[in-house]
Amino acid sequence: MNPTFSIKETFLKSWEVVKANIWVLAGLFIGFNIITFTLGILAGNSITLSIIINIIVLILGSIFSLGYFRNIFQALDGEEPQFSAYGQESRKVLKYILASIIYSIIATIGTLLFIIPGIYLGIRLQFYAAYIVDEDCGAIESLQRSWEITKNQGMPLFLLLLAMIGIMIVGFILLIVGIFVAYPLCFTMYLVVYRALNVPNQPKEIEETF
Repeated sequence: MNPTFSIKETFLKSWEVVKANIWVLAGLFIGFNIITFTLGILAGNSITLSIIINIIVLILGSIFSLGYFRNIFQALDGEEPQFSAYGQESRKVLKYILASIIYSIIATIGTLLFIIPGIYLGIRLQFYAAYIVDEDCGAIESLQRSWEITKNQGMPLFLLLLAMIGIMIVGFILLIVGIFVAYPLCFTMYLVVYRALNVPNQPKEIEETF
């Protein structure tokens, strides 16, 4: 089966979206990292405090991921990313954490089976977060939906993964500052491909692009 998306077109579309919203998307990413870094310092050498702060970081990280995905969806739809998205998406934190745990367990077990199965399962189930944000799916349903839309798309998605890893590496090489561009770019590519594969729900303009 032919790929449902083009990596080149995905990159070009994502770059235009990120470029138009760079200050917001990069600023949010920088702000979140400052918060987590500060919390890490506060933990000090206390084991109890470290555990508490790690739990806080897990919850804040989940809220940030959900809100950030919503911001990117807004940018893809030509809207201005809204900070209110983080409050709106916070109600999905538990299902997101549960889905992430299940995803991690499945990918880890697959990785222990000679690595390749872990990569394959990780690629097939990766869009669970997008479904939780975009369609408010439950933890199990989001993983099932991701499995469905990635059927016969294993190799194209693997090549996409390599492309995004390359982008992140270039971001680090560019005096690390480039990572603040590479991060939103990779996540935008992720959601552009999600919409390309999730055909019934994609906007008309994205359908024409691919």
